[in-house]
Amino acid sequence: MSSDSYSQQLYQSARDSKELPLPGEVAQAHSENLIALIKSELDKNGGAISFQHYMELALYAPGLGYYAAGSSKLGEEGDFITAPEISSLFSRSLANAILPALNDDEIILEVGAGRGRMAVDILLYLKQQNKLPKEYWILELSADLKERQQETIAKNIPEFLGQVIWLDELPEHFSGVVVANELLDAMPVQLFQKTENDINEINVVWQDDHFAFQFQSSFDERLVHRVKNIEAELTREFDSDYLSEINFSAEDWIKSVAERLQSGIVILIDYGFPRHEYYHPQRNQGTLMCHYRHRTHPDAFVYPGLQDITAHVDFTAMADAALEADMSVLGYTNQANFLMGAGLLELAGLAEQSGNQQQMEMAAQVKKLTLPHEMGELFKVIGFSKNCDVILPAFEFHDMRSGL
Repeated sequence: MSSDSYSQQLYQSARDSKELPLPGEVAQAHSENLIALIKSELDKNGGAISFQHYMELALYAPGLGYYAAGSSKLGEEGDFITAPEISSLFSRSLANAILPALNDDEIILEVGAGRGRMAVDILLYLKQQNKLPKEYWILELSADLKERQQETIAKNIPEFLGQVIWLDELPEHFSGVVVANELLDAMPVQLFQKTENDINEINVVWQDDHFAFQFQSSFDERLVHRVKNIEAELTREFDSDYLSEINFSAEDWIKSVAERLQSGIVILIDYGFPRHEYYHPQRNQGTLMCHYRHRTHPDAFVYPGLQDITAHVDFTAMADAALEADMSVLGYTNQANFLMGAGLLELAGLAEQSGNQQQMEMAAQVKKLTLPHEMGELFKVIGFSKNCDVILPAFEFHDMRSGL
């Protein structure tokens, strides 16, 4: 498939069949400012930049990127909804799962805390269990989301404001528990295309008054080496025109956490697959997806700065990165298994003395979190440990590490 035909396919799919709502005047002006910034980057780099760089700018350019600007992202008024926003049962189950790893002097570091809902529910649950951490750190790059997190915590648990500390970067050295929900999927990915005799790197250019893909033979040794390694591991070559992505950003982030973590565990929750499923022959257009006002579509060039851009996670690559950085893999399973092993049903049963309406709402939340066609199967949980001899029963309910 040529770059022109592929770009046109994506361009039309979002604008015609998906019927995305039009942004308002202010939002449109914001997007146009980001487009101008990205075009200036193109000019500086001979008319083309890697898709990874484009995605980084679209999501994180200071003051303009999707996560760096002030529009609502989560909840009904935003573009998508996450598990902590669906039910406090999610965060309480996660808190219950990490109890074996918490000592009196431990800290919890949450990376990418959304609107702060998960932090609130974790702290409330740990208070009930008399297992509060020494401090609760939140690493947040978005000034807007940081402000929303502070508002959420001040409104719901003002007594904990002194224990919650916001960070702009990973600390140099620390021990404790690291948690992150839907973090890895928003890290910029590198796109590649396999041709009959080559591996193409997919760049971004400006043509015919919109962004488009440019396919060119890759000279990126890391990318070429990885694609060949994946083929060797799968014992098959990708078909010609097979297109997918590799998330080196997420792998490097895991390694940076490992370098700084003196002792403790890391729990990462996200949607994705083990490698043999991620690079399935039928998944020949990759997993890149965009979220705009609760609609999903594949066009990363629609409304830059106003929509989320994500890719599923290759959990085999995440496990490999952890092992290379001298961490151990504690466990790997899907979200339903993890929550069940963490006591989800028991926590939901606390509402049995409540009215019927509350019981029905609780049951609906459990279904949303665990049913295969909802979040239960696609979302996975992977855990790493370093210098920490701990067993988490949540992973023992149905450990799927052998499938990595």
